[in-house]
Amino acid sequence: MTPDEFAYAADLIRARTGFVLTRDKGYIIENRLSPVVRRHRLKDVGELIGLVRGGAADLAAELLDAMMTKDTGFFRDWKPFAHLRDETLRDLARARVANKKLRILCAGVSTGQEAYSVALTVQESGWFPSGWTIEILGIDLSLAALTVAERGRYTQFEVQRGLPVNVLVDHFTKHLDLWVLDESVRRMVEFKAWNLLDDLAPLGAFDVVLCRNVLAYFDLSSKAAVLGKLRRLMTDDGRMYLGATETTAGVAEGFRAVDAGLAVFARA
Repeated sequence: MTPDEFAYAADLIRARTGFVLTRDKGYIIENRLSPVVRRHRLKDVGELIGLVRGGAADLAAELLDAMMTKDTGFFRDWKPFAHLRDETLRDLARARVANKKLRILCAGVSTGQEAYSVALTVQESGWFPSGWTIEILGIDLSLAALTVAERGRYTQFEVQRGLPVNVLVDHFTKHLDLWVLDESVRRMVEFKAWNLLDDLAPLGAFDVVLCRNVLAYFDLSSKAAVLGKLRRLMTDDGRMYLGATETTAGVAEGFRAVDAGLAVFARA
């Protein structure tokens, strides 16, 4: 891949996804695009980029999908989920007792483990008896990842990444070599293809927003723009969870830390 080819790919990825790749990260593009090259029997990544530059929209979509980070797991960094269960959901259950409705957004949901972890947390929290409407929306750019998410079927390796054994036994059924999540949990979650760089207003308002380990790949201006849009989606008493190393401080205004150590924020 020549410097010109890298520059074109990096600019395309940044414009469409907000992800920033510097020249020393060229190997990431090579590694992630190699399966696309092999699938289409192309000579190399340079040929793939050339076809995309020439207007091959389908290949452009595959290129962008291949570049999406799909490293996820159930109950990743488990402490925020304990906070969600013991504090945020408790407070919201008390505040929403009249209308009995709760909406949760999981951004950058990938193959669905985080959204389903949230659903399991809500279901097992004990704060929401029958009669409540719980809506959990998972959004991601990758159609391939969302297809996996909608199926709710995971390998032994995937369920071993953060999923407690008792939760696995209680909520999954083994089918051949896959673990299938109970339909009652799958029904709690809806998945949509959505770009965080696009207008988020059509998604509606949310009581809880999770955007964990996503913004680390964005440049500062894109982080600020996304955080601003997420803030406008949040209810006045809503909560936002970022990744453990992420913060709103020095990036976007209008937030206050609820628990800075766990990267939990509210509207200021």
